[in-house]
Amino acid sequence: MRYIALLLPALFAALFVYALCKKVRLYDCFTEGVKGALPLAMSLFPYLAAVLILSELFEQSGLSDALTSLISPALSLVGVPPELARLILIKPFSGSGATAVLSDLLAVYGADSYVGRCACVAFGSSETVFYISAVYFAGSRRIRARPVVIALAANFAGVVLGCFLCRFL
Repeated sequence: MRYIALLLPALFAALFVYALCKKVRLYDCFTEGVKGALPLAMSLFPYLAAVLILSELFEQSGLSDALTSLISPALSLVGVPPELARLILIKPFSGSGATAVLSDLLAVYGADSYVGRCACVAFGSSETVFYISAVYFAGSRRIRARPVVIALAANFAGVVLGCFLCRFL
């Protein structure tokens, strides 16, 4: 295991040696790359700010709690513990919010419980769809809802399948 920790530094060292052999001016290349990153960050900022504000509004308005109580019975019909409703709702919006919900679930039910295992699988098998969509569509001229809907459906399918597998493992 100690040798794997040396892999990344060795890779960087090899890259620097290769660049020196090719007489590439590393510092100049680095600063050129940073110059190109600043306009990208500026174009991403409005989209990311909108997602962060909407996720906070989703929590603070009470809509999250209302939707949680609404979808809990439907989740139990497909084999997902109803306690995961809040995690399933918050994960597409906020990774840090989902981490807090996961931490709460593990504190209440324990990591070895069925709910705890399903919560870990749900957290790991889903993605912050709206955050990634904001980053992707910031560089795109055409914004389409279809990829977002497909990603949300894939998240949900992953949670259902993961909870199904947690029953037997």
